[in-house]
Amino acid sequence: MKLTKEELEETLEELGSYKGRQTELVSVYIPIGYDVNAVQRQLEAEKSTAKNIKSTSTKKNVSDALDKIVRALKDYKKTPDNGMAIFSGNISKIEGQTDLRIWEIETPMPLKNRLYRCDKEFILEPLKEMLEVDEVFALLVMDRKEAAIGLLEGKSIELLQKMTSGIPSKVRAGGQSSQRFHRITEGLTKEFYKRIADEMKKIFFEMPKLKGILVGGPIPTKDEFLEGDYLVTKLKDKVIGVRDIGDADESGLKELVKKSEDILASQEITKEKKLLENFFEKLGEKPDMVLYNEEKIRKALEYGAVDKLILSKAIDKKLFSELKKLAQNISAEVHIVSTETIEGEQFLNLSGMGAILRFKIG
Repeated sequence: MKLTKEELEETLEELGSYKGRQTELVSVYIPIGYDVNAVQRQLEAEKSTAKNIKSTSTKKNVSDALDKIVRALKDYKKTPDNGMAIFSGNISKIEGQTDLRIWEIETPMPLKNRLYRCDKEFILEPLKEMLEVDEVFALLVMDRKEAAIGLLEGKSIELLQKMTSGIPSKVRAGGQSSQRFHRITEGLTKEFYKRIADEMKKIFFEMPKLKGILVGGPIPTKDEFLEGDYLVTKLKDKVIGVRDIGDADESGLKELVKKSEDILASQEITKEKKLLENFFEKLGEKPDMVLYNEEKIRKALEYGAVDKLILSKAIDKKLFSELKKLAQNISAEVHIVSTETIEGEQFLNLSGMGAILRFKIG
């Protein structure tokens, strides 16, 4: 079934709590557009390979899990729109007993990983990354010959469009004057910049999660593009970083992200600082609308009075999960903050948990 982000988070928490005795918990990821029948055939072949496992109990558990997944996949005529992940294994804590389960997850965002693995734990990282993605960044690397447009979602870089200008090399055709050749190349360059800008508008203009745009390329090219009247104002205002990059292809997108790590980190930290500054401001101005005591926060959550719940990553994991679940039950916003800022440290020293209320409670 297709899960919301909140449901996915709960499922991942459950899956993360299971441990196999040997490498007997099976994780299968099927990316968007991949043939579900091909995965069935692969897993049928893996069942034959599993017969070579020396441990009798591990062999049985792996074979049973694969069998359960293969049977489940037969119900799918095609891979779900966003792809899917399937997990199966014997999760019984008592040795010698069997509790064989299966989880079929249609992901809330496009899944790009293809994976099959038997391990002592279910492989959950690709799905956990989805939970981190609340905003995305547009990427553009360009020179006069080519351009690549991409998207950064969490840690995943996706190439969306490759473009070429068709500008001839510096060697002129016989008889062409230097001035005429220059006019032709300049005209083609401007046309190329317009095409890039049109493509950027088409892809990103109405993207609600777009947080910012990173641009890379050789020194004159990217500057000409950004200083010229090519990008629409709404997108131009979202340019948060410009970097000198040598390549204008897929490897250039990766280099752009690597060279922009400081910008991306500061974006996240700025957001966190603003949230906590707002919390401390409200605490000073309207103390009856802000809570930081666990018992009072729990009471407010039970009454449905919490508008925003703020939790530090550094508090006890069990407490973290309990409060988060209570907040999700009343559709309160949940914000998770680090201790990497002065405000984050102050917040942890206060209690590491805070609630901004919708209404006062007694």
